[in-house]
Amino acid sequence: MAGSCCGGGTVDLQAMQARQRRVLMIVLAINLGTFAMMLAAAVYSGSSSLLSGSLDNLGDALTYLLSIAVIAASTRTKARVALFKGALIFAAAVAVAVQIGWRLAHPEVPVFEAIGAAGVVNLALNGVCLWLLTPYRGGDVNMTSAWECSRNDVFEGMAVLVAAAGVWWFDAGWPDLVVAAALLVLFLRSAWRVLRLGWRNYRAEG
Repeated sequence: MAGSCCGGGTVDLQAMQARQRRVLMIVLAINLGTFAMMLAAAVYSGSSSLLSGSLDNLGDALTYLLSIAVIAASTRTKARVALFKGALIFAAAVAVAVQIGWRLAHPEVPVFEAIGAAGVVNLALNGVCLWLLTPYRGGDVNMTSAWECSRNDVFEGMAVLVAAAGVWWFDAGWPDLVVAAALLVLFLRSAWRVLRLGWRNYRAEG
């Protein structure tokens, strides 16, 4: 009887890991696609907020790829990967800060139509990703950090639409920079949360 229970537990674990892997592969593909779309729109429009969003999507794609790789790994390994994910989010924040500095030195009015169109598509796809990951947000550090990235993407998508509206309303580039700065703060806070969670789990398994 005990052997049967253990066998059932193994099957359940493998089934759960398979579901997690499928979900992560879907959100990985979505983020790679949105990264390419947002990057093209950012180059065309001259938008800092779009470029911030595209870098965020690229970082998230790498995060999901790492999450897939360690689904069946030990808690300590997952904690190490969570620390690396936090470092990726922090790197995205640094890239955003550099972009903001460059735009301040080279001011221009972005193309708000391109920002708005890309923002709508991005928000819709990010919403799908968050919906897919939400059932796993209370799981291990691996899935929790993936959900954290997806939640940030939804906030980022809303912020990009605010940037488009601000650029249109004021006919100026500063609303785009303000939104990019807000995203910078969001990335830094998220990096801190993921790094703290990863470090706590790493020490607990030490």
